[in-house]
Amino acid sequence: MAKLYFRYGAMNSGKSTSLLQTAHNYKERGMNVIVMKPSKDKKADECIESRLGVNQKVDYLIDEEDSILDIVRALEQVSCILVDEAQFLNPKQVDELLKITIYHDIPVICYGLRTDFKTNGFPGSTRLLEIAHSIEEMKTICRCGSKATFNARFIDNKLVTEGDQVAIDGFGVSYESMCPKCYYRLCDNEKILRKIKGE
Repeated sequence: MAKLYFRYGAMNSGKSTSLLQTAHNYKERGMNVIVMKPSKDKKADECIESRLGVNQKVDYLIDEEDSILDIVRALEQVSCILVDEAQFLNPKQVDELLKITIYHDIPVICYGLRTDFKTNGFPGSTRLLEIAHSIEEMKTICRCGSKATFNARFIDNKLVTEGDQVAIDGFGVSYESMCPKCYYRLCDNEKILRKIKGE
C-alpha cells in the first residue's frame, strides 16, 4: 500500500534538495512524478529552488481553495507525488493527500517546516503530524553546533517575534535555524535591549 510521508526540518535542513533528488530518481527510471507546492510560497515563483542552486519548475501550484484530489483524478499513471512547503497546505488538502495514497495507491512525500518563527505549528504541518504514515526529521545545526529545531525571523538583521505567520525569505526577511537555547537567549536579549531603549 502507498503511504503518506512527512519529512520536516528547520530552515536549511535540505528539504528542497532532497525533494529535487527524489524527483530526479523517479524520472531517471522513466516514472511519472508530479511536483507541487502551495502558491502561498512566493519564493522562486513557479519553481522549487534549493539553497545549493538546483531548481525545477513545479507541475502544479496549489491555491488555498484547490482540491488536490481533483487534480490527481485527472492524471494518468502517476508514480509519486512530491509536495514542497507542505506547511502552507490547509488541513483539508492534507486529508486529500492521505486519500490519494489510500484510494489511488500513489505514494505522497511532503516536505516542510514543523513550526513558524514563534514556535507555533503550521496548520498543514500539524495535520501531517497527525495522519502521515511515516514522519522523518531532517536535521540541521545551530550556530552553536547543536541540533536546530527553531526558525528565527530577522527583518533588517533584527530579530522579530511578532507578525504574520507567513513571510517568505528573500523579501526583506531572513531566517536562521537555531536550537531552543540560542533562540530563547536571543529573544531575551532583544527584550532587554528594547527596555533599555524604552521601546
